[in-house]
Amino acid sequence: MSEASRALVPISRVRERGRALARAWLPAPLRALRVAVYARLAERPTTLNEYGIDPFGYDPRYAAPFLVPAAFLYRYWFRVETHGIERVPAGRVLLIANHGGNTFAFDGAMLAMSLLLEARPPRAVRGMGEYYLPTIPFFGTMMHRTGSVVGTPRNCEQLLERGEAIMVFPEGERGFVKTYRHRYQLQRFGTGFMRLALETETPIVPVGIVGSEEQSPGIARSRWLGRLIGAPVAPLTLTMPWLGVAGMIPLPVKFRIRFGEPIYFQGDSNEEDAEVERKVAVVRDSIRELIAEGLEARRGWFA
Repeated sequence: MSEASRALVPISRVRERGRALARAWLPAPLRALRVAVYARLAERPTTLNEYGIDPFGYDPRYAAPFLVPAAFLYRYWFRVETHGIERVPAGRVLLIANHGGNTFAFDGAMLAMSLLLEARPPRAVRGMGEYYLPTIPFFGTMMHRTGSVVGTPRNCEQLLERGEAIMVFPEGERGFVKTYRHRYQLQRFGTGFMRLALETETPIVPVGIVGSEEQSPGIARSRWLGRLIGAPVAPLTLTMPWLGVAGMIPLPVKFRIRFGEPIYFQGDSNEEDAEVERKVAVVRDSIRELIAEGLEARRGWFA
């Protein structure tokens, strides 16, 4: 064994002992949550190459450390309630949801965690990111390694061919960055997801998410600030940018996620816009009803 090889052995042992020590210092609920997350990951079917990565860059080993804090947010911070998750069919499916949040897409993270922690068997949910996201330093690598891809039709089509569950927020930044007075007012939906569903004969499951609009209430939209960070628009919220990085911490509001019945659309993906938009309206109306149910069920932001 070379000098370099002998030097690496104790270093690897020190790292493993460090990880074990960190796990030992975790409170019991978090240790149990970590065990649960890794167990669910082991159950989740994936198709990986010899390097442990799928063709789109998803790496479960890289993603796992991010999933534990996401599970903490799901269980203890946002205290997410899910309804109707058994309606999500096996195989390829498009999960179409309303969007909100302003600071970070916690709605997407919680939707993905619901399919990991609550679905039987657990599902991996792939996110469709905006085109500018991979240009943000370091974010592009994290985005792909944790399972999201740039939301091009080709990427989405290939994922569906592999039997994946894909979440789409057809409001885009129009829904994500908005002021509190526009909360839960659905913005214009894009039609790309519907054309893709028609082309690939993929069922659509509408999803209504309540809680994301209160996690970081917006007071204004700034295109000037958005240009500084390479985004189309940036939010001004009750805490951001006034509190710096701390302003991105969401309020511990309660999330409610409701899954509707799957909808199977038929037709030509090249239909006239008016016909496609009529189908899109069916999905939008279903999401609006699910949001209304979620709002009716709650007693306030935090309950």
